[in-house]
Amino acid sequence: MGQMGNAGLLLVNTLINIYLFLMMLRFLLQASQADYYNPISQSVVKITQPVVRPFQGFLGPVMGRFDMATLAAAFVLKAVSIVVILQIAGIGMPPITQVAIGAIAAIANAILKIYFFALIVMIILSWVAPNASHPGALLVMQLVEPIMAPVRKVIPPLGMIDLSPIVVFIAISIVDGIVVGALTRAAGIAGALVGL
Repeated sequence: MGQMGNAGLLLVNTLINIYLFLMMLRFLLQASQADYYNPISQSVVKITQPVVRPFQGFLGPVMGRFDMATLAAAFVLKAVSIVVILQIAGIGMPPITQVAIGAIAAIANAILKIYFFALIVMIILSWVAPNASHPGALLVMQLVEPIMAPVRKVIPPLGMIDLSPIVVFIAISIVDGIVVGALTRAAGIAGALVGL
């Protein structure tokens, strides 16, 4: 396959990973019980609904905080895309376990990236607009609060300085390096299609 073909496959994989990112954002917004009627939440649901809807038929509506239909849809989307991209690239069909591990690694990678970027946005907002009422700012705060609250119980703010984001950043880096790294290696050739 020529360079144009490889570039096309890379573009397709990147677009699929961006869509997977949006699906995991939907999953995490539900898990953190963020405002469903926030315009950004509504947009994420509308964009991802075409892929999630078929899975809602047999996995049912959201039960509790975890939207299993979105998680299953993301897994199937990534697994199918890995198989199709590797077939088109002429690499052939990888073992099904490697495809499954690659899809799990991609989901874990997307979740960690969402938290990483949300924490950066939260830190910037705390400096420039600590009491922002923009829908995006509110959503970021609602998204990160479930992972920040347990850390704040252990490491309370020191006056005006909150050290909990640093601890969470370190935890994200460790999980990304150890867990996602191990999954990516275990996925073999499918692991090449994991990240953005």
